[in-house]
Amino acid sequence: MLVELRAENYAVIDHAIATFGSGLNLLTGETGAGKSILVDALALLMGGKASSEVVRHGAEKAVVACVFESTSGAEAILEENGIDAEGTEIILRREILSTGKGRVFINNQPATVAVLRQLAPELALVHAQTETLSSFDQNQQRVLLDRFGAVATEGVAAAYAQWRGALAKLEDLLQGEQDRLRMVDLWTYQRKEIEAAQLVAGEDEALETEKRVLANAEKLYAAAMGAYDQLYEGSASAEGSLRSALRYVEELARFDARFVEFAQQLASARAVLGDASVTLRDYAEKINASPERLSEIEDRLALLDRLKRKYGATVADVIDFGADVSSKLAEIEDRDEILKALRAAVTEASSAYKRAAGAVSAQRKTVAARLAKLAEAHINALAMKVRFQIDVAPSEQEANWTNHGWDEVRYLISTNPGEPLKPLHEIASGGEMSRVMLAEGGG
Repeated sequence: MLVELRAENYAVIDHAIATFGSGLNLLTGETGAGKSILVDALALLMGGKASSEVVRHGAEKAVVACVFESTSGAEAILEENGIDAEGTEIILRREILSTGKGRVFINNQPATVAVLRQLAPELALVHAQTETLSSFDQNQQRVLLDRFGAVATEGVAAAYAQWRGALAKLEDLLQGEQDRLRMVDLWTYQRKEIEAAQLVAGEDEALETEKRVLANAEKLYAAAMGAYDQLYEGSASAEGSLRSALRYVEELARFDARFVEFAQQLASARAVLGDASVTLRDYAEKINASPERLSEIEDRLALLDRLKRKYGATVADVIDFGADVSSKLAEIEDRDEILKALRAAVTEASSAYKRAAGAVSAQRKTVAARLAKLAEAHINALAMKVRFQIDVAPSEQEANWTNHGWDEVRYLISTNPGEPLKPLHEIASGGEMSRVMLAEGGG
């Protein structure tokens, strides 16, 4: 219920306050007193379009505000938008600056016009004789019917959410499945190409080293054997010189202990030199100046380079890519079971929704009969002779499923004897429309 309405510097109003009580409230006064302006102010608080023209001449801004008794539906809307409810009342305030800009506050907290529009159906319905507003909207007609009959839609909303969730999972999987199926041939080719190469991580580095050896076999052999001769085999080899020097030092050590350690060091150096010589000789003997092996290595390296350009920077990366492709192909093989389970979940959720929507539809039809009878009595009490009916038509196609059920609710009326029932918005007479709205508000 609207408790209070205020306007400051709004149109011709300097400052006005209207308070309301329960039941029917009337605003009376001379033409130009501002009755319509107050109604327009309320419409502005319900999310209507604002203009700087409503700011009173000479003022910086216009302010309109109102106080409503809170409802559970309104509190839910506030919570969804992060606005705190304050007790049993909801305070709306809107400021329109002369520059055209504006601000909205709900319970003294910053908000938006969009939130006002969400609250409007819960708080107030504004009607003018020559226009049809939210009461004639079929969605609002359903809301009014559900509110009158306390029709609980939580169950059908939960069933709808469950069905939509299951359907979304299935659709996502099917879409992904189509993409994957288009990739199967490519993945299969990639896996075969990588598996056929029989890759070993790091082999490219080892092959590059072997390639350098083979490409420079003669130089390497000459260098290794030259060093071997100088160190061990030649007539003036280092090993020969060390051997002779060691004999002299050992002779000295027999008479002077100071040379014992020196002799040991020379013996160790001779042993190291011998090991190095053997290594050089063995290395030279293993050098194989084989053109066939060099060609084989070059071909292998070319294959590895081609695979690395396509699948990864290193051989290890190529191996990982192949494993990933194999995993994707394995997933596709298991896809049938997953699709089967998801389709079963959608079917189950669909059946649950149908049961819930059917129950809500049956409840609405019962409530519609009671509300139609009551509304008809109220309308006819205002010097009219009408027939009034509320049509609840289930539309069971999935395209028409919503979180409040599948019903299309229409308010039908015949304002003259013998005329067929028609939707409310087809009422031609403004006076008839006004009385219908008054009766509806009283109902």
